[in-house]
This record gives sequence, structure tokens and C-alpha cells, in this order.
Amino acid sequence: METPVGIVGFGTYFPPHIQTAADLVPLTGIPEHVLREKMGIRQRHIADDANTVTHMATLAAQKAIAAAAISPSAINLVISHGSEHKDHLVWNAASKIQHNVGAVNAYAFEMYALCAGAPIAMNTARGMMQSDPRLQYVLLAAGSRENDLINFRNERARFMFNFGAGGGAMLLQRGAPHNHILGASAITDGSLSESVILTEAAVGAEQPIVGELRGRLDVTDPDFMAERLGTVSLTNFVRVIRESVEVGGASLSDLAFLGITHMKRSFYLQILESVGLTADQSVYLEDYGHVQSVDQVLALQLGLAQGKIKPGDLIVLAGAGTGYTWSAVALRWG
Repeated sequence: METPVGIVGFGTYFPPHIQTAADLVPLTGIPEHVLREKMGIRQRHIADDANTVTHMATLAAQKAIAAAAISPSAINLVISHGSEHKDHLVWNAASKIQHNVGAVNAYAFEMYALCAGAPIAMNTARGMMQSDPRLQYVLLAAGSRENDLINFRNERARFMFNFGAGGGAMLLQRGAPHNHILGASAITDGSLSESVILTEAAVGAEQPIVGELRGRLDVTDPDFMAERLGTVSLTNFVRVIRESVEVGGASLSDLAFLGITHMKRSFYLQILESVGLTADQSVYLEDYGHVQSVDQVLALQLGLAQGKIKPGDLIVLAGAGTGYTWSAVALRWG
């Protein structure tokens, strides 16, 4: 019998500066009602220079550790699954987070699957913990401020205008008594591997991002990306959600809550309908925007705060990241 692995603490952090839909109107040229109703952006948090990726991830991690009521010295591994747009280039952000939280007995590494990262990181950590009894506590932490990489004058980047900043963290325990990870699934469509890249050809490339690095996120072939995602995205979301549940020994009809990455409202509602849920069984991140692989722990936090997740519920956390990967992880809460 597999050793159970569960969530014993989690936390989030968001920088105090807020940019509303009204603030975005002069920047984007998009009417406020379209930003709010169609794109689902009521507001988002924006990071200043002090709120680096590791700083935001650290503050979230400290909340997760406090919630678990353990000493940081008990943590055996720190995995950073946050943004590659981080404090320094070609650098292991996990070691900085480990140092910041005082996890002196841990080792640390990064894994990166863009906005599909959280479910994959949870499943990776679970597998490592089940195969290695020395890993009693594993900290997963992520931070993102990829909104820095968007230029609002580039119409091709419109679907990324919802990017926001923040940090999220989960603390996993080997042999945890509750909140068990049951199963996970992921699928990648490599035909979209270069659909979104950082390029100097993007509008606004004259502005440096980090040091001398210049460019902005851009879509290389908008027509192909739109056509391909229109063909496969819903199918792949439903597939990974269903498979994550079935691997855990349940069925899609048992699903009680879905925490999913922020996206335009119509597609979000379509996914819910396709897996047999309503908006009352999920949360829409319109007050935060899309914060890369922080979205899943945020959705979990909001779902609990709003009473949408109850003890015994089967829940799924899901995401998708350019590349293009869809991922999901199923948990039995409580």
C-alpha cells in the first residue's frame, strides 16, 4: 500500500499595489466592461522592485510552515516551481527560498512547467516522498511577476493581459493524516512548443527586463495558436481532470470542486460544464488575474474560505501552460 502524502499547510502572498480594470483601459485601449466581463479582470496585483519572485514565494512559504506548525528545520526538500523570470538569470531560486525560510536540513531545486507547474510539482514531490522515507516534509513554493513581460501595445499578447504578481506555497507531509494527493495527470502538445516565446521582435523590446536582457513575451504564429488551441484545449483539460480523478480510484461524477488557472470567463465556464460542475463548485480568480503556478493554491485557499470545499470532498487543481502542457492533481480534502 502506498504511503499517503498530503497537504498540511499552505499560504499565499500578494503585493499591496493593485491595478484595476479601469486602470488598464488607457494602457490597453480595451473598454472596461470587456476587461471585466469577457476577460475576467476585475483587478490584479502588481509587484514593485522589492517583491522579487523569491521574496513573494518566501512570504507565502512562511505562512504554509506556520499553518503546519512545524519547525523549518524539519523540512527535507524545497522545490521551486515558479517563474523563470526571477531575481537572477541562470540561477536556482529554490536555494534562496530554502535559506530565507530557514530550512537548514533541506536540499533545494527548481522544476519548471510554466502555468502547468503546480500539479506537476505536487505529483513529483509525492512520488519522491513515497520512494524515499527520509523525505518527511517537502515545501513547494512559487512566485510570479510575469506581467513584467507583457507590453499592452502588442495585440498578439492580449490573452496575457490578465497576468498578475504573487506567491504561493504548500507544505506536504509523508504519512499525513488528511488532505491526501490521490492522483495526477498531464499531457503536452509539442506542436505549440514555440507558440509563446520571449523575443526582441516584440513591441516594447527596447525596454530591458533584467539587466541587459531585452524583449517581451510574444506569440509567434497567432493564427496557428488560436486554431490549435481551439481544437485541443478543452479536450485536454477534461482529459487531465478526468484522469487525475480516475488514477485516484474515483470518477468524474464524484468531483466536488475544481480550482483552475485564471482564463477568459467563457472558457472557464465551458470547462466547468464539461466536467459536470457549476460556478458554485469553483472560484474565478477575477480579483487576482493569472499568477502562473500560484493559481492552484490560491484557488484552494479561496475555495475553503468561501465554504465551497468541505471535509471529504474530492477536489482537483488544474492548469495549463504555454509549451503547451495541461495538468491536474486530485485530492481528498479533510
